[in-house]
Amino acid sequence: MKPEELILGYSITTRSGEECVSSIKAWINAGKEKKYFVCANPHSLEAAKADGIFSEAIRNADLVIPDGIGIVIASRILGGNICRRITGNDIFMGLSSVLNEEKGFSYFFLGSTEVTLLKIRDRMRADFRNIGIAGTYSPPFKSEFSEEDSRLMIKAINEAKPDVLWVGMTAPKQEKWIYEHRGDLNVRCIGAIGAVFDFYAGNVKRSHPVFQRVGMEWLPRLLREPRRLWRRNFISNPRFILRVLYSKFRHRAGS
Repeated sequence: MKPEELILGYSITTRSGEECVSSIKAWINAGKEKKYFVCANPHSLEAAKADGIFSEAIRNADLVIPDGIGIVIASRILGGNICRRITGNDIFMGLSSVLNEEKGFSYFFLGSTEVTLLKIRDRMRADFRNIGIAGTYSPPFKSEFSEEDSRLMIKAINEAKPDVLWVGMTAPKQEKWIYEHRGDLNVRCIGAIGAVFDFYAGNVKRSHPVFQRVGMEWLPRLLREPRRLWRRNFISNPRFILRVLYSKFRHRAGS
């Protein structure tokens, strides 16, 4: 089985969550290249249609995680091998467990508020005490960062010298920022994990594991935040599936 498969032009990993964690751990051990991973879902791939830099950020990622049941459905429609979704939280917790066992590694958290970052620090000390917190940084809350904003972020990260940089901003801001500035960052691995910051800090509760297992984690979240999530679930997701179906039938017609 190939390690990736194409879905609407994007190479999505077919690896299991454990295999993804092993791959990322290998990046960290190698310590030579600044590699990054992103999490793809139907909404992000729809948004990337109208945002060239966001599209490039996904295409150039070293690992694209199938974070969305819609990606799994798309793979089935296209005859692929993606069997289950892998969330950013799966990667964060899995990698943290591995690095905590080995000791000697450090994290930097970029994004969210100072209050949330403090909660993350406290929980990390309890859950993964063998992982050092090299630093945290709460960037300005704005749609686009200025050159000075980015310079200060890069300076804080590089002075802290972490092994792993976790970026928790909204998509596509986090992916675009990583893509545009990864060459300036002295880190071994960068992970764009968005809402994981709020989940891990306890600001937002994940849906019950039953909903997670059956691919309906989105439903309780939609009921809690309908104004924020209705467009994603009722516009982006159906459009994505229609594009996948069109891609399949066009391929059949051309064969």
